[in-house]
Amino acid sequence: MTPDVSSTAAAEAAIPARMTGVVLTGHGGLDRLAYRDDLPVPRPGPGEVLIRVAAAGVNNTDINTRIGWYSKQVTSGTEGGALGGFQSAQDADATWSGTAMAFPRIQGADCCGRIVAVGEGVDPGRIGERVIVRNMLRTYVDYRPFQCWTFGSECDGGFAQYAKAPARETYGVVCDWSDVELASMPCAYSTAEGMLHRAKVGRGEHVLITGASGGVGSAAIQLAKRRGATVTAVAGRDKAAQLLALGADRVLPRGESIVGALGAETVDVVLDVAAGPSFGELLDVLRKGGRYAVAGAIAGPIVELDVRTLYLKDLTFFGCTFQDDAVFENLVSYIERGEIRPLVARTYPLKDIAEAQKDFLAKGTIGKLVLVIPE
Repeated sequence: MTPDVSSTAAAEAAIPARMTGVVLTGHGGLDRLAYRDDLPVPRPGPGEVLIRVAAAGVNNTDINTRIGWYSKQVTSGTEGGALGGFQSAQDADATWSGTAMAFPRIQGADCCGRIVAVGEGVDPGRIGERVIVRNMLRTYVDYRPFQCWTFGSECDGGFAQYAKAPARETYGVVCDWSDVELASMPCAYSTAEGMLHRAKVGRGEHVLITGASGGVGSAAIQLAKRRGATVTAVAGRDKAAQLLALGADRVLPRGESIVGALGAETVDVVLDVAAGPSFGELLDVLRKGGRYAVAGAIAGPIVELDVRTLYLKDLTFFGCTFQDDAVFENLVSYIERGEIRPLVARTYPLKDIAEAQKDFLAKGTIGKLVLVIPE
């Protein structure tokens, strides 16, 4: 269909010069988040689209970046500096990529909205599409293997009324979900699917998932069950009933002995976002030839590894940040076919981002917390 040039021009003319959003002014506490209504609206460059953002999820990576947790000078779990930041963090390596961040930065790894303008080389017919953005962007690094930018870290993200993104990594989604529900997907669900993809989880395998009540963990339960796996989830005792309803076959209370509950060498794959003191037990429950996939260390990044366990059991380790193109494409297809469902615990207006992050850290809910962007 030939685009309506007049309607396209009208849509772009309606875009304001200034917008409301939250900027991160530096690494540190919640006071580093500034809610402003005078931010310049970005303009899409060649190959980019401009999105009117409707909703944006809250993720651990947003908090880790704010507090400087990725700096190798920080050796404790996220909670140690989650509200006030880490004084030991060094700006030079305080992002997940190990390089300094440019401030001010609009964070927000999750984004759902509608395309309102396109840059050179992008089909104007895409204006009006409801979209989500792949949070691990490859366009800006020329699709080099194992390299990417995080939306909201190396470039501005979804915590504002408008955001720009590469057209080829901005996916139209046709479904009956709300904007808030779609905004709960990109970061958490692609992280979980990326771990399952890298570890090649298959039907009938026993998968152990740590941090199972969080965004990534609860996503991993659904996605592992979709593959026909048996799932054991590790979470707070008060979350057990909800996780069983979500699809977990068994829930182990966090802090109790995993080996004591399951026995040694009973698990095919571990999907870990916690690390910390339980790391040794995670390897002990893996069968010979088992696979360990990790995409977080909220309980602490420094662990003790007995290398004999690694090589005598022929284990395979997967560090999971980079995602193959198929991961996000598959995620969109699962949504459109109704094979997974959203799990939104609570919503907040964007101006209440500090409250949302406090609630996120309190871990009192299962599923995603989502910010609603003002109209």
